[in-house]
Amino acid sequence: MATGSGMMLLPLFKALGRVNSLHVGLRNCRRIGAYCFTTRQYSNGPQKLESSVNGSTTAMAHLTKIENGQKIEPTFSKQEMDNRLATLRDYMQTNGVEGVLFTSYHNINYYSDFLYLSMGRPYGLAVTMDKVTTISALVDWGHPWRRAHICDNVVYTDWHKDNFWRAVAQELAPSRGKVACEFDTMSIDNMNKFKLAVPDRDIVDIAEPIMMKRIKKSDEEIALIKSIAAISDVGGAAIVEAMDEGVPEYVVRDYAIDKMNDEIARKHPNSEFRDTWAWWQTGPVNTDGAHNPVTTRRLQKGDICIMNLFPIVSGYYAALERTAFLDHVPDEHLRLWNINCEIHRKGIQLIKAGVKCQDIALELNEIFAKYNLLETRSFGYGHSIGTLTHYYGREAALELREDVETVLEPNMCITMEPMIVMPVGQPGEGGYREHNIHIVTETGNEDITGFPFGPEHLVVKK
Repeated sequence: MATGSGMMLLPLFKALGRVNSLHVGLRNCRRIGAYCFTTRQYSNGPQKLESSVNGSTTAMAHLTKIENGQKIEPTFSKQEMDNRLATLRDYMQTNGVEGVLFTSYHNINYYSDFLYLSMGRPYGLAVTMDKVTTISALVDWGHPWRRAHICDNVVYTDWHKDNFWRAVAQELAPSRGKVACEFDTMSIDNMNKFKLAVPDRDIVDIAEPIMMKRIKKSDEEIALIKSIAAISDVGGAAIVEAMDEGVPEYVVRDYAIDKMNDEIARKHPNSEFRDTWAWWQTGPVNTDGAHNPVTTRRLQKGDICIMNLFPIVSGYYAALERTAFLDHVPDEHLRLWNINCEIHRKGIQLIKAGVKCQDIALELNEIFAKYNLLETRSFGYGHSIGTLTHYYGREAALELREDVETVLEPNMCITMEPMIVMPVGQPGEGGYREHNIHIVTETGNEDITGFPFGPEHLVVKK
């Protein structure tokens, strides 16, 4: 982990040849919110903001600008990104919001095509009616700027406390109306600092209304999601290829990840490799939780297994999840597996425009109840797909659960993934899960998962 450095930025840039000639204009000390700055502008190098402490400027920068290397090929077209910002600004204008601070992985990625890595540091995206700026830590150096195609970038250093909030003040304090942030990612401590950065403002939540904008995908998003879903199918084939008696879970998992990364490199050669992962759970204990970690357990004949493949491209997610058995299936396991597959097929039929999420869940519950298996259900029947992974982006308004009243609309992307669990010691012990991805259409849905499921396909004999 990188830590703060005592090196001043100007000698650093001179040493790297980033500053060829220097013309410094020193502006008067100015106060923004609770923070006081003097500003230095380098004509051929970075902008540096310095704080005023007891009337004198400190030697080490609070904020700077780093333009290093060439811009990275963006994930989406400029028109796509402009459309997202236009929709956001329409919402801002309608609701009297003059500035927005995004702090979540998913919204920063959605509006800027930059997926940050926190490591304990805050990141942000400041949006006003005429400017968009990513706020990144110096530890990332030029990478955030290289990803900034439709926005500016300002870099804060570790050398003074709360430099991130100085950047927020610089970007949002000049606007005078309401400001918005994501309440679900803003701690009480950070909210207090936000109030200091934009004093005397009404602060409103934007997380939920913006989530409702994101759940309908654009044509470019759908094209990317389809591509990633096909990569998860490659991972599924790799699992089947690698699974064999005596092979540890982690070995099978790693083989599948490598195959998916190879396919990402082939289909998306300019992408950045990050977060693609897999789970391969075997036996009645390890399969009881959908998110159980991979272990050193060795596969045995007759084992119940669950494969989970999650390729990630530019922060966008797809998944493939399947029940499988090695060599043979005990009778009660086969019965339960067929029931879960029956519900999976029925759920796929129910996904269509005009249907409430809760109504799908309630209808599938009736099938489970018919088999006296309702209490063996593990979680909701499906969730959104898009810019998300296991630690960001879950769109709670698009989940197939009894408490979600959202009506499905064309261009929503949602999974169908029923799961049941039988406790250890009972007939059919273990977990059963299937998972497909669907694009809601005007007439039904498009199933974009190609990998087969069920006993006729996934009783693997070696």
